[in-house]
Amino acid sequence: MAAPNWSETAMLVIDMQNDFVLPETRSPMIVAGGEAIVPSVIQAVAIARERGILVIWVVREHDPLGRDVELFRRHFYSDGKGPTVKGCNGAELVDGLVIKDGDYKLVKTRFSAFFATHLHSLLQSCGIKSLVVVGVQTPNCIRQTVFDAVALDYHHVTVIEDATAAATPQIHHDNIRDMKNIGVATPTLQEWLQL
Repeated sequence: MAAPNWSETAMLVIDMQNDFVLPETRSPMIVAGGEAIVPSVIQAVAIARERGILVIWVVREHDPLGRDVELFRRHFYSDGKGPTVKGCNGAELVDGLVIKDGDYKLVKTRFSAFFATHLHSLLQSCGIKSLVVVGVQTPNCIRQTVFDAVALDYHHVTVIEDATAAATPQIHHDNIRDMKNIGVATPTLQEWLQL
């Protein structure tokens, strides 16, 4: 297999924020497997930068009253202190993950990074044809984003299996299998590093 064209590749780092990853936040959005993948995500981002891959930080930053969240989550914001509120600690990236010059930050308010954002036009204007996805949570934001990327005909979509996570290993495995079944590559981080 020929080596990928890294200049036409972007890495989407999805929702690696305190309220999704760190149990001590006591966030209702916590992903049980999130904290364990932080070292893998840090390494994947470092390698992406070395390869010249555009790193896009996809995050949620919500209104304190939850006016921009899904209807089923609005009750978390009734006191004005919901998860991933813009400007609050819960919306910050976990320690070890830093947005650097040349990276791009994209705010989303739904599961898919493509839904009601300018991600697709950004990727097109940068000549991006392939995506590598890391972060949380596999059955929600990862899966929705990946299925949208496939529907939008990105040439290669890759989900790094051990740099993504869900509430349980079984949920993670089942969703990885579903993505693999639609043509998504699902290497481990070590396999991806060898490309």
